[in-house]
Amino acid sequence: MNIPFLDLKALTDLIRPELDEAYHRVMDSGWFIHGTECTAFESEFAKYTSTQHCVGVGNGLDALRMILLGYGIGPGDEVIVPSQTFIATWLAVSETGATPIPVDVDERTCNIDPNQIKDAITPHTRAIIPVHLYGQPADIDPIIEIAAQYGLKVIEDAAQAHGALYKNRPCGSLGDAAAFSFYPGKNLGAFGDGGAVVTNDRALAQKIRSISNYGSSEKYRHDIKGCNSRLDELQAAFLRIKLKHLDRWTERRRSIASAYNNALPRHIIPFVPEWARPSWHLYVIQTTKRDEIQRMLQSQGVQTLIHYPIAPADQGVYKGLIPSLESGQHTAKHCLSLPMGPHLDSMQVQYVIDTLSALNREAGVQKQG
Repeated sequence: MNIPFLDLKALTDLIRPELDEAYHRVMDSGWFIHGTECTAFESEFAKYTSTQHCVGVGNGLDALRMILLGYGIGPGDEVIVPSQTFIATWLAVSETGATPIPVDVDERTCNIDPNQIKDAITPHTRAIIPVHLYGQPADIDPIIEIAAQYGLKVIEDAAQAHGALYKNRPCGSLGDAAAFSFYPGKNLGAFGDGGAVVTNDRALAQKIRSISNYGSSEKYRHDIKGCNSRLDELQAAFLRIKLKHLDRWTERRRSIASAYNNALPRHIIPFVPEWARPSWHLYVIQTTKRDEIQRMLQSQGVQTLIHYPIAPADQGVYKGLIPSLESGQHTAKHCLSLPMGPHLDSMQVQYVIDTLSALNREAGVQKQG
């Protein structure tokens, strides 16, 4: 069999008539920016994330950056970030002029380790950005306690966590604000770039709405420095359709993850705390024979990807400027993402399991570390 890592066309085919109707609705309206589709999606997504406000923006990076700007974070400030994540988390901080300060991750969950955060706090620290990496909720409650003690903002990077639950609460509703991405490959993906900020902070939502629209809250009046970062009507209409299916698709992802968990060697499967219900944006195993296993799976028709092979501090943009931490490096070297998505059928999932299990017997998938 040939199992692609991700098949967006197959997912689109599942709901094509609904998407076609949404397309024609927008085309017939003649309104393509800041119209009724975006307003409706913002309301629906706020309700979905159990928040009071949602602002649609151009992408997930902009969502993070504008939250920081909305809280007045900039040059001279420091923001605590995980040592291993997609680089957008760090770039959002850098683009405001602030400095990302890495805290190492827990190798079991690949998320920021709350026990190491206090040691990274200085008089310049303004915020903490926990990332729900791979759709696995970060341990937010102790982070919120630390933030309250030091007067810091907690900004969730929920770019991969649509539908994930932390102690039965939706990711995105846990901190002061959260940033979502609607990049096409995400669990809730647009047909192009898109993003959103969700928050219960009305003043922040109003400021981000202004920042994202050239710094304007009234046409041709520009009171602050802004940018152009808006969720267009067509993407909002498509996202409204997909949002209706998101819970069903998330349960399918959880079913696939459960099948992997039950069949694969215990020492390579993702660790999930008892309080977490991941959305399984990615299903990531860890093995010291990562590159060998990836080549062997590819030879059997199973496509895998590595998220992410180089930790942010080891990227050229930050190398030598910000320290690289041990657990972040470990995760970067040993993680391997298996095929995951609601488009996978049971035969495809079983083929991945059988192929990886056979390779485990032949090559010896070794315990991480």
